[in-house]
Amino acid sequence: MNIGWQEILLILLIALLLFGAKKIPDLARGLGKGIREFRKGLSEIDKPLEPEKNETKEEKSTKEE
Repeated sequence: MNIGWQEILLILLIALLLFGAKKIPDLARGLGKGIREFRKGLSEIDKPLEPEKNETKEEKSTKEE
């Protein structure tokens, strides 16, 4: 299910009607900030797991030898 340009335009028009032209930049800024925080949180969760991933790769390579 892909969203076409018509659907995106319709969503933008509805948002414009609901929130007004002055609120749209604030909403977009807040959405961007939320996405940035979410990605930052995901990367922080993944960082402690990276050494474990490397250890399992090393264990597999030593077992194969």
